[in-house]
Amino acid sequence: MSTLLTLLDALDDLPQARNLRERTYHALGDTVVDVGCGGGRAVGELAARGVRAIGIDLDPAMIEIAIERWPTSEFHVADATALPLDDGSVTGYRADKVLHALAEPEQAVIEARRVLAKNGRAVLVGQDWDTFVIDSDDPELTRTLVHARADGMPNPRVARRYRNILLDNGFTNVTVEVHTIVWTDAAVLPMLANIAGKGTWLDDQAARAHDDRLFVAVPVFLACGTRAD
Repeated sequence: MSTLLTLLDALDDLPQARNLRERTYHALGDTVVDVGCGGGRAVGELAARGVRAIGIDLDPAMIEIAIERWPTSEFHVADATALPLDDGSVTGYRADKVLHALAEPEQAVIEARRVLAKNGRAVLVGQDWDTFVIDSDDPELTRTLVHARADGMPNPRVARRYRNILLDNGFTNVTVEVHTIVWTDAAVLPMLANIAGKGTWLDDQAARAHDDRLFVAVPVFLACGTRAD
């Protein structure tokens, strides 16, 4: 299993993350495309609710795992900017922790509008990679590590632009919510290792976890919009 999928699974198992995921399913209708589906959890959960859910991911290995986990669901290897779906063919579009990895996230939102039927709902979810809140004895180093990790991504700050991207590309009734995920235990250490790698800083965070003094908070942005025409 890839390191990325291990991290995603650990995050998705958190009660706070499960509650947020349930929130993203609201009013998506009966045919939903989940773009950047990873291991397919959202597709499986939507299918269990009687929805026709279609999982899309650019990584063939992720799609293989998704098919293994959810063998009765529908999955495709495809780019977020070129979905294998007809115009107006879905009632809901969901992209969770995806747009920061795209060179041109606006193109994915344009594609979302294309595949959505009239009054279809688009949901964008993700963290702003500059706004990880981590308690540390070395705040300057922590800031440097967080920003360096962010700067290694194509669009680390796209989540703060979700509202404007939706508005600029023909969506109406656009809303934005912020849901903060909080860790105080060792479950977050793999994510911190992904930010900082091995070393004294990570050792300090592990010691904090051991002593019940760890604190990490990540604001997650949930933006929704409607295709009105």
